[in-house]
Amino acid sequence: MTTINRRDAFRAVAVTATGGLLISQQAFAAETGADATQTAALLNGADVCVIVPEVTEGPYYFDPALERTDITEGRPGIPTRIRLQVVDAACAVLAGARVDIWHCDATGVYSGYANQGDDGSVDTTGQTFMRGTLFTDANGIAEFETVYPSWYSGRTTHVHFKVFLDQTNILTGQIFFPDALSQYIYDNVAPYNDRAISRDTLNANDSIATQSTRAAFAFVKELEQEYLVAMIVGVDPAATSADGMGMGAGGPPPDGAGGPPPGGGMGGPTGTADPATMTPPVKNL
Repeated sequence: MTTINRRDAFRAVAVTATGGLLISQQAFAAETGADATQTAALLNGADVCVIVPEVTEGPYYFDPALERTDITEGRPGIPTRIRLQVVDAACAVLAGARVDIWHCDATGVYSGYANQGDDGSVDTTGQTFMRGTLFTDANGIAEFETVYPSWYSGRTTHVHFKVFLDQTNILTGQIFFPDALSQYIYDNVAPYNDRAISRDTLNANDSIATQSTRAAFAFVKELEQEYLVAMIVGVDPAATSADGMGMGAGGPPPDGAGGPPPGGGMGGPTGTADPATMTPPVKNL
């Protein structure tokens, strides 16, 4: 088994951004009509303040009622900080918004579900790793400590998120990563490279990544001890969620690009409490 460190992996592919176009704060202002005071607090290197398209929640969401920064629960992987900044279409930051994220671990499985893994034998019922909730600060930022996500059959590398402005105004989206960096990690870094099957889906042939547009492709930067994954999440405070699933008429489409992960399904997780009874309160803006 080949072992390589995080710094070598990053330098080997020289990645600084995913498919999204990186622009300056001045360009933010020019593109959106925002003034300098609105753009001053925006994340450097992140994409424009466009409304992020609503996409599928996927089969693996539940709310473990865990308001926390570190969501790893000690599981292995390359340390990664996910920094999301919630703004409106004019680039004004939204403080006090609730942000949930969830994703698979370095072996490609989610917490809380049975019948996962490359052979369908992994059962993580009752576990809550790689899930958490935070409320955005005065700059509209929520920042999680996690590990670089792995992949599973039918989907490219991604992290799920939900942004709650209130009980009905909810944006469900996904964050996407640079294929070159992801593939290098999966080929060379343990435990990512300890897989019995080969990755079958990239950003270009993942229908959800395509639907999400460049607004959902994160800025990636190498820090001293971890990767920084940063993205500006543009939301529409006037939108109303459809059926409580997210902003946009008709709700999100079914999980695409190969269908739901093996053993998933759109129901709640086996052996966990009713998510409706576990949801932390939404703070008013």
